Amino acid sequence: MQDAHEVFLFIADLHAVTEDYDPKVLGQHVLSTAALYLACGLDPQKSTLFVQSHVAAHSQLARLLGSITSVGQLRRMIQFREKAHRAGEDACLSLLDYPVLMAADILLYDADQVPVGLDQKQHLELTRDIAERFNRRFGNGKDVLVLPAPYLVTETAKVMSLTDASKKMSKSDANDASRINLMDPPELIRKKIKSAKTDSLRGLEFDNPARPEVHNLLTIYSVLSGKKRDEVAAECKDMGYGTFKPLLAETIVNYLAPIQARYNELMNEPERILAAIRDGRERAKVVAEETLSRAATAMGFVTG
Repeated sequence: MQDAHEVFLFIADLHAVTEDYDPKVLGQHVLSTAALYLACGLDPQKSTLFVQSHVAAHSQLARLLGSITSVGQLRRMIQFREKAHRAGEDACLSLLDYPVLMAADILLYDADQVPVGLDQKQHLELTRDIAERFNRRFGNGKDVLVLPAPYLVTETAKVMSLTDASKKMSKSDANDASRINLMDPPELIRKKIKSAKTDSLRGLEFDNPARPEVHNLLTIYSVLSGKKRDEVAAECKDMGYGTFKPLLAETIVNYLAPIQARYNELMNEPERILAAIRDGRERAKVVAEETLSRAATAMGFVTG
């Protein structure tokens, strides 16, 4: 998208503290995530890369938007219900108002398109609802906040778990075998693919509801190999897993190799990472503070 759009992309460290975490590793995770973005091809000369907490307007706008967002709406969010159920009475306020901060993250930059997976569409819908409510109440007939639309890459809108294709692939899954991490070494990738859940049937096919694991693995192969679905369907229709799984594993290994090499280079030169996110912070502040001032003025606050 960075070749065709103005892109703002941040490391969401404020969102990372909604559940229990280790303060000693938070900063390291920020640097690691920034390095991964850069290693995957993000160009800091084309895109604005920064750290969420470095731009105070994120928290400030979230506070303003919280005044027009009901607790009932937030309690109905699927991710809150799931995580709050696990946390019980220890669930924190920031977990509940996570979607309000996410709305501020998006609306600060007048984003018209937001890349999301299917599991985040509900949060984006809430963002649009908050923006519409804000404009009705404070816009005086004009749109103060831009309504964003979801940008979905259809093939990978929801990649499923390697161990249970009824669940999405997630870094928060306690079972590491359920996912491929970008920095997994080749032998671990091969082991995970070899043990990935499948069925006992020979021949592989897309879109069979009775074979969701097969569809998921074929989709991963199609995307990472650069082959179209029809081409993959023809190539794999008579394959057994003894042939397909090694093919898939090597495709993943080869796809990730240059990303991993670039990542290791960057982590050995942390100043390059810091320089990119410092520059991004300054560019992001200009846009974010203008939007915050516009929203605060519409709400009646004294600004300037």
